[in-house]
Formats: sequence, structure tokens, C-alpha cells
Amino acid sequence: MIVRFGYVAMSMLIKDSSPSKTMTMASFSKLNDREAAIRKLERIAEGNLHNTLRLLKHNNGNDIQLYRFSSKLIPLATHDDLKEWDPFVALEGAFAEVGKYVREHEMRVSFHPDHFTVLSTPRQEVLQNSIRDLRYHVKMLSAMGLNATAKNNIHIGGAYKDKPSAAGRFKEHFAQLDPDIQERLTLENDDKTFTAVETLEVCKATGLPMVLDIHHQWINNDGEKPWEIWPDILQTWTGALAQADAEPDKPLPPKIHISSPKSESDPRSHADLVDPAPLLAFLREIAGITPAIDVMIEAKNKDVALFHLMKDLAGYSSEGIKILDGASIEISS
Repeated sequence: MIVRFGYVAMSMLIKDSSPSKTMTMASFSKLNDREAAIRKLERIAEGNLHNTLRLLKHNNGNDIQLYRFSSKLIPLATHDDLKEWDPFVALEGAFAEVGKYVREHEMRVSFHPDHFTVLSTPRQEVLQNSIRDLRYHVKMLSAMGLNATAKNNIHIGGAYKDKPSAAGRFKEHFAQLDPDIQERLTLENDDKTFTAVETLEVCKATGLPMVLDIHHQWINNDGEKPWEIWPDILQTWTGALAQADAEPDKPLPPKIHISSPKSESDPRSHADLVDPAPLLAFLREIAGITPAIDVMIEAKNKDVALFHLMKDLAGYSSEGIKILDGASIEISS
């Protein structure tokens, strides 16, 4: 089984490379010239996209083919007071440059919209804002010229004191989404509300591919071991939504998230680094039925955590672990 590792948004090594620089609405409102204020937002966004390209080059130089974009590339992009603003006109070239680099180096990229993007909500206003946010993420990927293999990962959302009804609303609201939003979605289990088993049920009903978060599953589960439900999770990655635009001879591998608990007293928070033992235990259990898998590291130390994990994994060379390059390994089944 081939395992590729990636990280989220920020580098701990590349100086002054934040792709998430922003401006608050309060600061925007203090600027007397609205057009000048909008131009400032666009300049900040251009800087974020430039830094994103720098990070992609850093990734390529270290064999990292898996990366999650910051959702905050465009400051205030979905704010109600800026509905008339279309930032994609001014940012066309910057987005195209990022997308070109991704395609040329065959990277797998994604977004993870913020926690307020919830399709299980009973409130119409929240639902419309959630759909607006998903549309914003689809626009960014489209502006990069990336096809539907570039996904937006979300959670089911809140239970609102009635989990079955909330799951039902998610399915109903998902069915109402435009197809270009649907085909870019993946669904992840969370650490407080919807377990991996419950998330898997929704994925089966909607055709969505499931991203298994091992840390969340360890904290919030129905008594199952993660590898026990993996065959069914793996099956969600064979459907049309999972493989939209994927080349027949290059199917999109399933993806999982990993992180380690910060401490015994704070098990939900993410530690700086990743403990390789629980990850390897899971990967070894699934290796026989999984040709390839992509692993998104959600540790606090970002790319440093990835490099640290690769160094740790090199110590398992006598136990069926082969280092392939700077960010991928092969596990003997």
C-alpha cells in the first residue's frame, strides 16, 4: 500500500508565507473610499495566493503531493455587506497561476470550509449562508482550473437535540445542492456529534466519499475499531461523486485525517506532532485491501510534523515500512 502524507495550509518553515492574511469588516468600514477598500482586499488576496504558490513550491521540493488550501484566501469574500463584489475578476491571473502549478505537478489539493458551513441546520438563513460558502469554495477551485478531484471536506453539522432528524436534513439539503457543489464534497466524522458509523450511513445514502478522521473516531465512536468499518468506507470512494473527473487508470485514493491528542486532560485538541504507533496500527490493518491512501496531517506543527513523522517512520524499515521519498511510504500487506 502506497501512503502519501500532506499538511494543512501553513508552513512552520517558510518565513512570512501566510496564505490567510485578512482584514476585518470593522477595518474595512473605517476606510472612507469603498472602491479603494475593495482594491485593498484584492491586494491582500493576491498576497495570499502568492504565498500559496510559494508553499506549493516548498511542497514540491520536499515530495509533498497532498495539501489543503486555506479557506481564507480572499478576505471577507462571503460577507453580506460585500455581495456586489466579484473578487475573481481581479484575481483571475493569481488563481490561474496556482492551479497551473497544481496540475503540472499532479498535486492533490482540497479545502475544509469552516465549522459554520452546516447542511444539517433547521434554520433557512444558516443553510443559505452555508450554501453560499460552499459556492465560494467551488469558485476558487474553478478559478484555479481544477476539476472535481479537488474536494471540499465538511462535517454533517449539529444534532440540534435530534440526531436522526439532523442527519435527515443533511441528506435533504445535500440533494438540493447544484451538481458542481455536490461532486466536490467529502464528508468527515467529528469528535463530538456524528460518529464514524453515523457519518458512514449518511455517505452511503448520499453517495458522498467519507474522510475518516482517526483522532475523532478514537474520541467519538460506537465501540468499533476504525479498521472494522474501513471496508465500507473504502467502498464510498468507488462512486461517481468520489471519482468525478478522475482518470480511469488513476483513481482518486481514499483520504484520512490524522492527529494526536494534545494531552490526557485535553484529548480533543491536536498535539504539535503525530504519534506514529496508532497510525501504523491502522494502516497495517487496512493494507491488504487498500492499494493507496492519502493522509492529511492535522498536527499543530504543520509541515514540521510531517517531516518529523517521516523521520520516525524511517525507524520502522525492518518492520515492512519502506520510505519512497520525502513524504510517502510503502507498507507491505
